[in-house]
Amino acid sequence: MFVEQHMIQNFSPANLNRDDTNNPKDCEFGGVRRARISSQCIKRAIRTCPVFAEVTGVEVGTRTRWVTRLLRESLFDAGKPEAEVDVVLPVFVKEYGGKLDKKGEHTAVLLYLSNGELSDIRQTMLDHWPDLVGEEGREATAKKLVKALVKRSSGVTSTPDIALFGRMLAEQPELNLEAACQVAHAISTHRVTMEMDFFTAVDDLSTEEETGAAMMGFTGFDSACFYRYARIDWGQLLCSLRGDAEFARRTMEAFLRASVAAVPSGKQSSFAAHNPPSFLLGVVRSDGMGWSLANAFERPVRPERDGGVVAPSVAALDDYWGSLCRVYGDSTLLATAALALDGDLPLKGLQEATVQTLDQWVAAVMGALPSEEARP
Repeated sequence: MFVEQHMIQNFSPANLNRDDTNNPKDCEFGGVRRARISSQCIKRAIRTCPVFAEVTGVEVGTRTRWVTRLLRESLFDAGKPEAEVDVVLPVFVKEYGGKLDKKGEHTAVLLYLSNGELSDIRQTMLDHWPDLVGEEGREATAKKLVKALVKRSSGVTSTPDIALFGRMLAEQPELNLEAACQVAHAISTHRVTMEMDFFTAVDDLSTEEETGAAMMGFTGFDSACFYRYARIDWGQLLCSLRGDAEFARRTMEAFLRASVAAVPSGKQSSFAAHNPPSFLLGVVRSDGMGWSLANAFERPVRPERDGGVVAPSVAALDDYWGSLCRVYGDSTLLATAALALDGDLPLKGLQEATVQTLDQWVAAVMGALPSEEARP
């Protein structure tokens, strides 16, 4: 069983996701340049959106190279002397997360851990502190303890965002977790040309005789209507959450609601592009075939005369959806729900699937998912 989410989201001028030159990310699709927001950017916006934690009732995981910092503070709180912590911590963390920097302060790669795993690491260290403090056998003890920790965390997690987006750690492959959710890069439905903003800043204490700007520069921006797509493997989500169907359902609902509410934070102080989606399509299907609707925009949408690009983007998506259903059939579709911000948007193939509110849209998707407990 798979859940697919499609969105049309139009943003006012913004620079939501920058490349290495500080300009909005873009790509070529259908022979023309498109605005782009990376999947990594979208996933971070979702997992850090307050709605996500509110719906799941669980704190999100921590992605950091500074596990040593977190553990150091908790070990100090437990009353362990600084001299002992400085000896034990680098050995233990290196065994768990791979090599550290030259100062032994942080790991070379990001670790993605749940609060439960962090607590388990801390308690394990405290329970075996005498063996870890002793110089003889310290590394062997750390290796044995880490092996047991990794075994307990292998293939499962208690944190919904890790279950959705997975994790990969080359230094500790047993901790790798298959992502239940695939997220596409968002691309504009139309051709986009980047623009430049020349800005200046005035010194408040300048006198009338002191002319000119105190600072000046350029920043890139664009304005685009994006198509967004994500796909969740319900079976994988259940497996990663130890077969807890109720927890998996909360995680699914949290993803649906946070996807709608989350907006990337890049340059928002300068542009304030907080624009909710104009169109949502949720699909639950019983087969493994994925239907990204990106090819609805392989031929770039053109703005209607005095009408913008949102309506033609929704129309193109609706037409392409109808073509897919006609050619490949819709017998495996368990639920389809469409929600349009503008009630006048033209719909043909999806007209019968239309609902009126976000709550109804979420309920239509969630209603197709099983609620019984599943075996991990």
